[in-house]
Amino acid sequence: MLEELDYAEFLKQKFDALIDARSPLEYSHSHLKNALNFYALNSEEHQEIGTLYKKNQAKAKARGAEYICANMARHIPIFTHQFRIGAKVGIYCARGGLRSKSMAVILSELGYRVVRLRGGFKAYRAYLNDFFSKPLQCELLVLCGHTGCGKTELLELLERSINLEKMANHLGSSFGDILGKQPSQKTFDEALFHSMQTKLAFVEGESRKIGSITLPLKFYEAMQKGFKIHCFASLEKRIERIERLYKAKMNAVNFYTSLRKISPYISLNLRLDLENAFKKEQWQKLIAMLLEYYDKSYKKSSQIHYELLTDDLLRAKEELMNLYEERLKVLKQF
Repeated sequence: MLEELDYAEFLKQKFDALIDARSPLEYSHSHLKNALNFYALNSEEHQEIGTLYKKNQAKAKARGAEYICANMARHIPIFTHQFRIGAKVGIYCARGGLRSKSMAVILSELGYRVVRLRGGFKAYRAYLNDFFSKPLQCELLVLCGHTGCGKTELLELLERSINLEKMANHLGSSFGDILGKQPSQKTFDEALFHSMQTKLAFVEGESRKIGSITLPLKFYEAMQKGFKIHCFASLEKRIERIERLYKAKMNAVNFYTSLRKISPYISLNLRLDLENAFKKEQWQKLIAMLLEYYDKSYKKSSQIHYELLTDDLLRAKEELMNLYEERLKVLKQF
């Protein structure tokens, strides 16, 4: 069986397997959540066929068919081993063209129930762009407060949460670029979209840019208008949390790179003190100096709806869960 659906309907399906038929290079840049890369053409073949297609479409299609048949011969034993005949399979390529169509026909003939995404990955991106261009249907409970107040840790403990820094693989601050390579904007948008399939969610208050990632404008606006929860903790707890989070991953390269970012805004004496503390591995002293700098630049929201002490994160979690239930009851009245 073979059918074709628009993304809105495609999204509602429960697939036993979801296949990205694009090249490994395209797949690595961005793909649908849980998709597996059983490519019709590998990256080199895809480039070759694209170049040939501009010169001679008939030859490009013929050679492309050769490559697809050879690749499917390698994929089929692996795929049939992982997924039983008769399983429901979703499949897409870049624009819903020959790559996904060729593989869909073969899998359908083998006995799989195949659903092809009409318009391919391009249609999916259009769907996401449209989704983020409209007012959000998800209300945000925004955790605000100074660095080190446990906001990120609380998001990890809470079930209904959107962890933007985790999705962006960046800790948000000038010193937050210590986790490695960030995902593409498309990959981030995909993760954010799936995290928002709920009426109410916790999120940490962020600037619109997290490293190289930019939050969709409507999401950022919703965050500014959200239910604000001001988190506060003792200085000792804040230093302890930041040390645990940064110490293991901070090295000389990213420390000095990050320090250069804030150098125009701090005194020469403070910069030298920070460098000296880093060289001597005086982490608590280093963090305390940075917190003093960051605390001065932090602007508390003019509208705070709830105050939350976060020295004890488990107690704070329970408080937030109770608050969540209260807010959910309010939303259900409308």
